[in-house]
Amino acid sequence: MPGSIVVGTCGFQRSRRRHYEALDAVEVQQTFYDPPPAETLKSWRAEAPESFEFTVKAWMLVTHEYNRRLWSRLKRKIEGDPSRFGGFKLTREVLWAWEVTLESARALSARIIVVQTPASFGASEENAERVARFFSEAPRDSFIVAWEPRGSWWDKRDLLERAASKADLVVAGDVLRGRLPPLGQDMLYARLHGLGGGEVNYRYKYTDEDLERLKEIVSGWPRSYVMFNNVYAFDDAVRFKSLLVGSG
Repeated sequence: MPGSIVVGTCGFQRSRRRHYEALDAVEVQQTFYDPPPAETLKSWRAEAPESFEFTVKAWMLVTHEYNRRLWSRLKRKIEGDPSRFGGFKLTREVLWAWEVTLESARALSARIIVVQTPASFGASEENAERVARFFSEAPRDSFIVAWEPRGSWWDKRDLLERAASKADLVVAGDVLRGRLPPLGQDMLYARLHGLGGGEVNYRYKYTDEDLERLKEIVSGWPRSYVMFNNVYAFDDAVRFKSLLVGSG
């Protein structure tokens, strides 16, 4: 029997009201670049239907090393040495940024926090141990943490799965690109970045055949999150939700 399937987008592409009406969830992207005040996030939770789900993308200061382009999007002043941020370092700076992420998730009553690591955080024993050490020491309350690694981790599946298991993380990825979670995982968290091109192709619009294939993939899991992250994310998510309803 197919499990439950939650359909949403990475970020708001329409008004919040339209997302609440048409879809099941949104992965909040503002928390990656510059987390909004908790009161703002609480107001989003209050205005949304009770059944609508928010997931939270962890602040880039937790996962990404200093990058001038990314940091230019910060409105708040960041204290401390930029080199002490990112890469799951167990520094005061990263632990502070992680606590801000937790506060955002609490404000939205989220269940899931997504940590997306850049390709520069490559697959290695050192980085696998860094992930495990961070999540063994950093608080996480009762949140599920879903890890989407970019880059070489997908070519070293054994290392990826060992690292995720040791850190008690859910492996997330673009399932239409074959980036499937381990078979023993009890949920699927798909982030869909378009097909063709390089690792992402945000301008791709999913075909009906793509969505049929996606339905077959996600239906085999007890619970699936299907989060579109392309230019046509809202429209594609609505089409996919309609496909699920029509086949139900």
